[in-house]
Amino acid sequence: MTKYEAVFADLERKMNEGEYRSGQKLPSVRGAAESYGCSVSTVIRAYTELEKRHLIYSVPQSGYYVVAKSADPPDRGDGTLIDFSPASPDLNVFPYLDFQHCLNKAIDTYKYNLFTYGESKGLEKLRHTLASHLTDSRVFANAERIVVTSGVQQALEILAKMPFPNGNRTILVEQPSYDFYLRFLEAEGLPVIGIARTAAGIDLGELEEKFKTGGIKFFYTMSRCHNPLGTSYSGKERKEIARMARKYGVYVVEDDYMADLGDDPGFEPIYALDGASHVVYLKSFSKIIFPGLRLGAAVLPERLLKTFQDFKRYADTSLLSQAALEVYIRNGMYERHKSKIVSQYAARMRALRDAVRRFGEAGPIEIPDVCSGVYTPFKLPQTVNLDRLTERLEARNVRVMPGKSFYLSGYLEREKFLRISISRVRPEQIEQGVQAIVEETRRAVR
Repeated sequence: MTKYEAVFADLERKMNEGEYRSGQKLPSVRGAAESYGCSVSTVIRAYTELEKRHLIYSVPQSGYYVVAKSADPPDRGDGTLIDFSPASPDLNVFPYLDFQHCLNKAIDTYKYNLFTYGESKGLEKLRHTLASHLTDSRVFANAERIVVTSGVQQALEILAKMPFPNGNRTILVEQPSYDFYLRFLEAEGLPVIGIARTAAGIDLGELEEKFKTGGIKFFYTMSRCHNPLGTSYSGKERKEIARMARKYGVYVVEDDYMADLGDDPGFEPIYALDGASHVVYLKSFSKIIFPGLRLGAAVLPERLLKTFQDFKRYADTSLLSQAALEVYIRNGMYERHKSKIVSQYAARMRALRDAVRRFGEAGPIEIPDVCSGVYTPFKLPQTVNLDRLTERLEARNVRVMPGKSFYLSGYLEREKFLRISISRVRPEQIEQGVQAIVEETRRAVR
């Protein structure tokens, strides 16, 4: 982080935490320069950027003042509901003002070009920016192999329907896995089979047998911060999956939707271990910015690129949103916001784990070693009736997501668990919510 960015970030933090309140005068430029040990021009640059984002305003011959908040924060309800169920990010950390600035900057930069149909592959400038941005996740690809999609869901649907060079038709999915995608595959009547994945990992021998004899078109996986398990594959597992994909000509669709929330800076996705020949890498921006942006990116092997583009056909993603995202990434706002989100979610996950240890020391709930992302499963005894447990928790104003929806309809070897999400639960509610879950689970076991 440069000195200007550090000054900017510290001033923004002090405003968010109430150290500088609405209407309060900020330190003079010279005073701030002395306080931060930097030049006057550095402070002026930080103040100017804060003013652009409508966080402060200047009064000639007087100084800079904190802007009063123009709107109430998003409604959290009456405060009694403890909601561990959402998949979407916390409304209260959405970067509204930052992104508004980027929208305005995009319009100033691209002007009328943003209001045409554009290319089906996506805005060229964004694809080049993404090529650079993805290197932080150990994903190296030129802009020509990156296609901007209307969220990761669109890419998943196209990949499911399009033919693959190996001529196979069956899609292999982890069990459990992303519930919306499982329902889509079943509704479309596409050939799909499952393979068990637990918090401990996957049976590599069984996976190799399916790659070898199962007529597998592609294997859909979340290698990092799995939904709903929250866990990540070990380095050995990722290397073996890459090796098997090359050996048996099976493609891997790696949904790295939580790449920005992982806690391992040295994590190498399966894509990085494959040499880009048999892995499709999918990137989402909904967990960091906001779901309504509906932007994702697919990094495709050369052999899949033309077919994928043929199936995509249209420029169906807003150029304005793409241009604003390009500005948001390029000017460093994305990284700064990511740092804030990671810190907040990690604190909530620690609070969740501490609460489980406090109230569930004697069982019956088991949780894996998950420290990052937003999901973790509460594994339950097989004798527990999930529907009844969910109803009892709802009566105590605690909302959870039963694990049964994360399996294919005909898959029988199911673990019994609740998927717990910390993305939108208030930190001060976590302990009370965990206590209720433990108490009701013990009651269900008895």
